[in-house]
Amino acid sequence: MTAVHTAPPPSDEGADPAEQAARTGDLDAALRTADAALRDRSDPDGQLRAAAVLAAVLPHRGLLSRSADLHRWLARRQGASAPDAAVALLGVGALDEATAAVVSADDDAPGLADAADVLTARGALATVTGDSSAALSLLSRAAAALAVCDRPAVRGDTPAALGALVALHRGEPELAGPLLDRALALDLGGPAHRRRHLLLRAWCALAAGDAAGARTWRARAGEAGPETVEPRDELVAVALDVALARRAGDVRALLDLWARAREALVRHPVDLYVLLPVGELALAAARLGEQGWVAPHLDDGSALLAALGEPALWSTPWHWYGLQYAIATEQSALAAVHAQALADAAQVAHPAVAPARAAAAWLRVLDGDVDPDEVTAAATGLRAAGLGWDGSRLAGEAALRTTDRRAISSLLACARDLHPDTSDTPDVPAPRTSGVVLSDREREVAALVVEGLTYREIGARLFLSAKTVEHHVARLRQRLGSATRSELFGDLRAALGR
Repeated sequence: MTAVHTAPPPSDEGADPAEQAARTGDLDAALRTADAALRDRSDPDGQLRAAAVLAAVLPHRGLLSRSADLHRWLARRQGASAPDAAVALLGVGALDEATAAVVSADDDAPGLADAADVLTARGALATVTGDSSAALSLLSRAAAALAVCDRPAVRGDTPAALGALVALHRGEPELAGPLLDRALALDLGGPAHRRRHLLLRAWCALAAGDAAGARTWRARAGEAGPETVEPRDELVAVALDVALARRAGDVRALLDLWARAREALVRHPVDLYVLLPVGELALAAARLGEQGWVAPHLDDGSALLAALGEPALWSTPWHWYGLQYAIATEQSALAAVHAQALADAAQVAHPAVAPARAAAAWLRVLDGDVDPDEVTAAATGLRAAGLGWDGSRLAGEAALRTTDRRAISSLLACARDLHPDTSDTPDVPAPRTSGVVLSDREREVAALVVEGLTYREIGARLFLSAKTVEHHVARLRQRLGSATRSELFGDLRAALGR
C-alpha cells in the first residue's frame, strides 16, 4: 500500500503568513490571518494575497460559494480571473464565468505551477463542456506538473483529487487509484489535502467492491492530516461509513451514524464536487425514513446540474442515486424522471449506458415484468460501471418479483456473483462451517438471509410461510453452530462460498 510522504514541506521563508499557515494545515490560523489582512485597506497588495488564501481555504469549510465570490472580487481588482477560479465557479454552477476564467488563462506563463493551474482549469471545464476522458488527461498532467514544483500556491483542491472524482463519476475507480497513490506518495497539496486524498482512495476501493480496502483507507484517513476534520472531509468520511454499513445491511450502524450524517449535511451545502457523498447519504435517509434532512440537498443538486446543462459526467451518478432514492421512497413518477435523464445521458456519454440500461430494467421489474436474461445483462453491466452492489440488488429484486422457479434460481445466482464480499467486517467472527453441506432449499433460504430479507420477504420469494422460513433459519443456526446473529451471517456466507 502506498506510503504517505511526511517529509517537511519546502521552506516558507518570506511567504505570506496566511499562506504559510494554510501550507502547514492550520486552516483556522490561515482564515484568521487572511481575514484580518483583507480588512486592512492600507495594503492593497496584501488584500489581494489574503483574498487568494481565503478563496483557497474556504472550500475545505464547505463554503465554495463564498470562495467563488472572492474569485470574482479578485477578478475585478486584477482585470481578469486567475485559472484556479474556474474550479470554484464551476462548482457552484457559474459556467459562463468559469469559461471566461479559462479563456483568460495565460498560456505563456513560464512556471510549472502556472502551467498546472491552466491545465487544472481546462480539465475542470472539460468535465462539463468537453470529453471526460480528455478532462482526466488534463488533470493527470496538472498533477504531474505540480509534483515537481518547489512550492505551488495554496489551492482549494488538487488536480489529483479532481481527476479522481472524474474517474469515479465515469465508473472507473481503477483509474482514480493510481492518481491518488502518486498524490499520497508525494504529499501533493500538503497536510490540508492529505485526508482528502485518503478518503477518495477509500471511495475508489468501495466503488471497486473492495470493502476491506475501503475500511483500511478510511481508517488511515482518520489518522492523517490536522486533528480538526474540515466539513468537506467529514461529509465524505461519514458518507463512506454509511456506505459500508448500508452495503453490509447493518441498520444499527446506520442509525448510530445518522447523527453525524445530519450534522455533516447541515455544515456543507451541495456543490459539484460532493454529489457522490450526498447521494449516498440520501439513500441512507430513505432507508431510515429521514428524507427531510436530504430533500433540500437533492433539490439543490438537481438545480446545480440544470444550471450547468446536465453534463453527463456529473449527472449520471446523481440520477442513479436519484433513481434508487425514488424506488426506496416509492415515488414512481420521480423514478421515471431519473430513468429518463439517464437514458438522455446515455445518448452522449458511454459511461451512462450501463446505468441507463439498468434503470429501464429496474422499472420494468417493479412493474412485474421480469426478463431474467435482460436483468442479468443489466446487472452485470452495472458491475463493469463500478456499481456491482447495485447490480446484485437488481437481480435480487427481480428474483422477488417472478414466480418462475428457474428464473428465481438464476437471478439469485447472479445476485450472489455480483455481491461484493462484506464478510471481512472486523466484528464478525471467523466462520466454522467446514464439512457442512446445505440442501438446495437451505441454500435458497441462506442466500436471502444474507441479502438482508425478512422472513416474510423470503417466504414470498420461495412460496413458504414466514413460520416455515423461521424454522429453516433455526435449523441452519443449529447445524452451523452459530451462537449469535453476526456469527450466523458469517457462517452462511462461508457455507454459500461467498
